[in-house]
Amino acid sequence: MQDEKRLTQVARGEAPADLLLTGALVLDVFTGEFSRRDVAMAGGRIVGYGAQAAREIVDLSGKYLVPGFIDAHVHIESSQVTPAEFARAVVPHGTTCVIADPHEIANVLGLAGISYMLAASEGLPLRVYLMAPSCVPATPLETAGAELSAREIGEVLSWPRVLGLGEMMNFPGVVDGDPEVWAKLAAARGKPIDGHAPGLSGPALWAYALAGPRTDHECTGHPEAVEKLNAGLHILIREGTTARNLAALLPLLSWRTAPFVHFCTDDRNPETLLEEGHLDDALRKAIAGGIAPELAFCAATLHAARAYGLPELGAIAPGYRADLLVLSDPTRVEVEQTFVEGRLAAQGGELVVDLPRFDSREVRGTMRVDLRKLSLAIPAAAGKVRVIGVVPGQVVTEELLASPAVKGGEVVADPGRDLLKLAVVERHRGTGNVGLGLVQGFGLKEGALASTVAHDSHNIVVVGTDDADMHAAVAALVRLGGGQVAVAGGEVLAELPLPIAGLMSDRPLEEVARAGKALARAARGLGCTLSDPFMQLSFLALPVIPKLKLTDRGLVDVEGFRHVPLFVER
Repeated sequence: MQDEKRLTQVARGEAPADLLLTGALVLDVFTGEFSRRDVAMAGGRIVGYGAQAAREIVDLSGKYLVPGFIDAHVHIESSQVTPAEFARAVVPHGTTCVIADPHEIANVLGLAGISYMLAASEGLPLRVYLMAPSCVPATPLETAGAELSAREIGEVLSWPRVLGLGEMMNFPGVVDGDPEVWAKLAAARGKPIDGHAPGLSGPALWAYALAGPRTDHECTGHPEAVEKLNAGLHILIREGTTARNLAALLPLLSWRTAPFVHFCTDDRNPETLLEEGHLDDALRKAIAGGIAPELAFCAATLHAARAYGLPELGAIAPGYRADLLVLSDPTRVEVEQTFVEGRLAAQGGELVVDLPRFDSREVRGTMRVDLRKLSLAIPAAAGKVRVIGVVPGQVVTEELLASPAVKGGEVVADPGRDLLKLAVVERHRGTGNVGLGLVQGFGLKEGALASTVAHDSHNIVVVGTDDADMHAAVAALVRLGGGQVAVAGGEVLAELPLPIAGLMSDRPLEEVARAGKALARAARGLGCTLSDPFMQLSFLALPVIPKLKLTDRGLVDVEGFRHVPLFVER
């Protein structure tokens, strides 16, 4: 209360403001209009539109001021860098707040992983709020490194900066009334609950919404988004690295729907962050697609903040946190300066504040694979096989049927038909589980690609043209402590070490991006035709997004939510 009293004295002109920004056109997110006004800040808050005196005055004539952008749903782990490096990457692009779901690291390390993300994001020039991961493991069809019960979810929900329940991916469990799923929903009652229900429609959608989820970031088409909006869900327009849904969903955003339509990145890798940016990229595309800048900014600020119960964020108005951006051109979303808590945090595309260091030793050493017992052999049988069909640029897949190539009584890869071998190797508990299948769409002519980033349980996923290179790729990942590799002829052509939980690097973003580009070059050299093969590979083990996926326990028919055999019964 003393702080508020002091701030009211500043507002009344009885004490100087800390900072006064003058002459800019300021976005009023309540009216959706720009108007020229001065903005006074003190104690990290906006105190008013002008000041009798200020310790520092900055003339912003000819510039624009907008609130800091809020990413409504992101997995920081997908940036493959630590929270501090992630902040260094996104704050200069105007992102001042993220709603992060740490279910990637939670699937590897459970509560210890979530604790790490909270501790490692403390004291950053970026507001990092977490959602308690709801699906660890994502399904009972795979082996994760941890399991979070409803009781443990309740504990996480009591931690600071945890807003609510993360994306409820087990939508069949919600709709069918699974007791454990509903216990988690009950633990979060009264708090924000993120949804995740790709393709859900009709009565099943109504049942899902009734259970408590209030957002969805999985819409890929306008009709699906409209139906979910009509069912009362906030729609998060996703523009990530692989899943890019903005163009299809942009017609949904209008002044009428803006309170319920927001922007998110979900998963952006280092190369995308460096080359395209963060939310500023999504907003540029929205504006280029015909959305008024004022409308796009309102959706990405005030309305996103209110969707997640953050009443002090998202506006340049008295009492709000002084998180704001200086733009040279709102139509091009050119961020010149980023202020967080009323202090300059980034300028000219660079962070200008120091970042805290954090010890990550407790979240390393997560590779438990006995290479001596690893077998990738698929015994042949009569009939056709199910094949995972990659859909370029999407996380959904197709279910194809093909006659397999057989040699020596075993199913082998057939690069001539782009039928490659796919394996998911359990790495957390030393179970020895290996799921085996075939995939079409990578185009590899030789070698293998492997990764410990394999949503959401993050076992090892490896695709290749022969067992020897696939085995060598798995061995390389064990040596690195996790990461991504490209292998041919038994030799590692390129590698990206990710020793933090097998998900994140301890190196700067630029180094990680260079390694990622080297991996992409190596993959292309092996014949791969996908623009981002490792991101695409990482989603082939995700059994909550249709249609056919592979886990360490075998092939999964996602729509039927069940394991299916590789060979189709006659």
